[in-house]
Amino acid sequence: MKYLCLIYSDEQAFGRIPQSEVDAALGVCDEFSAGLRKKGTLLAAERLMPTSMATTVRLNGKRVAITDGPFAETKEQLGGFYLIEAKDLDEAVSVASRLPPARFGCVELRPIME
Repeated sequence: MKYLCLIYSDEQAFGRIPQSEVDAALGVCDEFSAGLRKKGTLLAAERLMPTSMATTVRLNGKRVAITDGPFAETKEQLGGFYLIEAKDLDEAVSVASRLPPARFGCVELRPIME
């Protein structure tokens, strides 16, 4: 079964971390991702640009409405994702709990509809 691991964290707090620590954390993420790829667990993973770069698109009838930024103001923002293959929810939770970005926020697990 496929699961999307949505990574949420506080962009403002993450922005205050020294660049050397960010670089080290990204290195850990790369190593962890490589291990998951080797096992065949990781299907895709990407880091997202900050919410200040987001554009929200809505269709109101035939009119397209575009606004800058995210739809809702929250304490934690979506910062990236991992798409994994797991035999069941327990295995997906095991993988998600070991994702390095989980230390900076939370991971929302969503099964992919097949």
